Amino acid sequence: MAVDDVGGTLAAMGARLRTAREHHGATLTGVSCATGISASTLSRIETGRRKPTLEVLLQLSKEYDVSLDELAGTAPAAEPRAAAPLSFGDDKAVLPLTRYVGGLHAHKHILPALENPPARPRQVSHEGYEWLCVLYGRLWLALGDDDLVLTAGDAIEFDTRTPHGVANASSGGPVEYLIMFGPQGERLRLRTPAATGHPNRRPCAR
Repeated sequence: MAVDDVGGTLAAMGARLRTAREHHGATLTGVSCATGISASTLSRIETGRRKPTLEVLLQLSKEYDVSLDELAGTAPAAEPRAAAPLSFGDDKAVLPLTRYVGGLHAHKHILPALENPPARPRQVSHEGYEWLCVLYGRLWLALGDDDLVLTAGDAIEFDTRTPHGVANASSGGPVEYLIMFGPQGERLRLRTPAATGHPNRRPCAR
């Protein structure tokens, strides 16, 4: 492998490590306690500001239960199989819809019904870009200083460097929503049919 290829592989591992951690349902603090690697070091690796050493990769590979090939993006394609939902401490369930090998990936989230009115969602911010679509129920999205209530069929996209957090906005039942996330700022490319009726043709500039 050429030197440039090695550098590119190491740079891309940050996004894959972050995705693997999220699929594992772990926080930076939790991984730091489990591995002895400081949370600040983990954060710099995930955002591409620091290249991981082999020792760090071996520790994280074991902690996240993924292979080094998967982290490097060189693992052979596996046969599709249904992913088991992941459960979090707030009873949220997350169903991975894509394999965590970096780039755009998708999840289905389910927040349970509430017995009491929720507090304003705790906000986080990080590198990336997110597209969110509500399938069922009412979702409270705290985006920066704005508070939005999204219902079935509503969709929104935003830069995840903006502080954001979600909660079930209703006690009437659970809320289900889809998330597509680009860990390095990838955005969805929207394509709409041209007015001429040719779906893949755009009008020429005059």
